[in-house]
Amino acid sequence: MKRTSEAAFETAIESVVLGEGYTPLDGTGFDRERAIFPDAALDFIRATQAKVWEKLAALHGEQTGTRVLESLCKWLDTHGTLATLRHGFKCFGKTLRMAFFRPAHGLNPELEARYQANRLGLTRQLHFSPKSEKSLDVVLSVNGIPVVTLELKNPLSGQTAANAIHQYRNDRDPREPIFVFTKRTLVHFAVDTEEAHMATRLAGSSTHFLPFNRGVEGGAGNPPDREGRNYKTAYVWEEVLQRDSLLDLLARFLHLDVEEKTTDDGKKIRKESLIFPRYHQLQAVRQVVTAAASEGVGHNYLVEHSAGSGKSNTIAWLAHRLSSLHNERDERVFDSVVVITDRVVLDRQLQNTIYQFDHRQGVVQKIDEDSRQLAEALEAGVPIIITTLQKFPFV
Repeated sequence: MKRTSEAAFETAIESVVLGEGYTPLDGTGFDRERAIFPDAALDFIRATQAKVWEKLAALHGEQTGTRVLESLCKWLDTHGTLATLRHGFKCFGKTLRMAFFRPAHGLNPELEARYQANRLGLTRQLHFSPKSEKSLDVVLSVNGIPVVTLELKNPLSGQTAANAIHQYRNDRDPREPIFVFTKRTLVHFAVDTEEAHMATRLAGSSTHFLPFNRGVEGGAGNPPDREGRNYKTAYVWEEVLQRDSLLDLLARFLHLDVEEKTTDDGKKIRKESLIFPRYHQLQAVRQVVTAAASEGVGHNYLVEHSAGSGKSNTIAWLAHRLSSLHNERDERVFDSVVVITDRVVLDRQLQNTIYQFDHRQGVVQKIDEDSRQLAEALEAGVPIIITTLQKFPFV
């Protein structure tokens, strides 16, 4: 039986996120085999895409819901949660969306209304397995698709985030439908009142957790909560997993990093890792974007990163955000964003990362010929230009 202190911790989190635009979603409506909340998914589609639903209903009648769910689950199993949320899925030739993200500008009220129609659900003690009655402390879902899991520990009951990590590694089978890498839930948080850690891929005992702490005076850990409460980790659910923030993370931060290597005997190995920003990366990008939106052009900002803490991704996220940034008057702030690098490997990484957010051609141009090519890209207003330092003599 869970101790009361942990239940209280769950309740504290629940009361905050429910006040921020989540709705409670009953775990009994969860389809354990398919790892989805079928009613929530269908309700969202019917409410936001009535015309497409009617066309499908004209073909399938009473079977419409069944057909749509079959197509959705097949698409999730093939293309994964992230691509499905970003680009929708195909059902008998029609495209259905599973989420609407906030537009970069406020010029279209219809887009804003669609964004507000997203239904984010919180489920406590979700029995997720077709094979057992194990449960997850908290699961967050977007329009019926589970995206985030949290295991909570309260040191007052003698357990810490380390116990939650142990639980994910040893008591959570990565082959369970809800945990299959990229196909359903995307990030797993091990949280106690002092520290937070996260992983994007469950792999048994070799599951790799990264710290998700704010840092204290240049060191590890978290500063005391500003409100003087007992939860130093309140930023996880108050800031990061807050409704607008989570949708923004899904739209413009998470990405699948694919590395292809050839072994000595000529075999090709494909290594996929799902990148979820660490707290310092998220903070850096959002603070610079907020400053640039209010202060306009012509200011300098310095972002400091220690070695191995994800500079390339911070640069990619920032470049992508600044290229579509609008001010209060809904005017674009920058014509082009130029990324000047001294590392060729960064070029490829940046291009791949940005392409995942923005499937349009011509958003990113790599300057690999000469400075004339750079001048032309600047004149043409290419949104994101990646170039090396050596191409800059003419400036």
